Amino acid sequence: MEVADLATFAAVARCEGITRAAKELHTVQSNVTNRIKALEDEVGVQLFERHSRGVVLTSAGQRLLPYAARAAALLQEATAITREDGEAKGTLTIGTMETTVAVRLPPILAAFGAQCPAVQLVVKTGPTADLLEKVLASDVDAAFVAGPVDHPELKVERAFEEELVLVTSRRWPDLSALRNDPSPITALLFRTGCSYRQRLEQLLAQIGKPSFKRLEFGSLDGILGCVAADVGISLLPKQVVDRYPSQSELFVHQVDVSIARAPTYFIRRKEAFETAAMKAFVECLATKSSPGSNPYPLISLDASSKSELQAFGPH
Repeated sequence: MEVADLATFAAVARCEGITRAAKELHTVQSNVTNRIKALEDEVGVQLFERHSRGVVLTSAGQRLLPYAARAAALLQEATAITREDGEAKGTLTIGTMETTVAVRLPPILAAFGAQCPAVQLVVKTGPTADLLEKVLASDVDAAFVAGPVDHPELKVERAFEEELVLVTSRRWPDLSALRNDPSPITALLFRTGCSYRQRLEQLLAQIGKPSFKRLEFGSLDGILGCVAADVGISLLPKQVVDRYPSQSELFVHQVDVSIARAPTYFIRRKEAFETAAMKAFVECLATKSSPGSNPYPLISLDASSKSELQAFGPH
């Protein structure tokens, strides 16, 4: 297989269309079409199904896609290793949950920027499930995710521990008032794949509210603003809520420790070459933290730690 063909295939899958992929790759549509045809001839199966709005992957294409991403990542890594001279430079891409970048990362990013001015730092946010996939596919170099995480291809280190709290409007001064309220409840959530979403669903089941409406958001400000406006309730890190400027419009409720205790982990691919930029970032992470935070010195998880974390249920 030609590497360029694989890269084109990945772009078409990502863009869900030949024309859009050609625009992203800065080439003409015919070049993209020819490369996809050459790849399909090579593997002997159809990789895309064409329709009026673009293309979708066939089952064979879905199986090939992770390998195409890994091949591209290996080439990029090979280039980085060849150019590595011990100086922190190039691009470092870090994935993170929205809540982590809001509270925990600013001092770390500031310290890293001061220490490594030659590095172009890229931060991408998303839910835990998406970030895990991005690390495995080498779309990001490392990520901050909620646990537990147990994957043979990942290096997992505990970075922070969040205390999650239930946030409601002033309508419910305590959990008993929420439990006894017969009116419908709306849960304000990040999109599917967010670990806090799963914990909120677990909490509502515990207090006898297993049936509720769901309203998805892409930002913390949107969630907190709608909680204050009595649109719904949410489960968020206490440090995030403490920094909300309109706290007087909210009630904050402590929840059971099995739900409240939410470790955050720093994950990387085990096989990935550790660049000088990554080493510097890990050093900043180990020494810098937000005021009042409770960081861990990047503790690698052994078998006993993993067993302990599994006891806290699904995330």
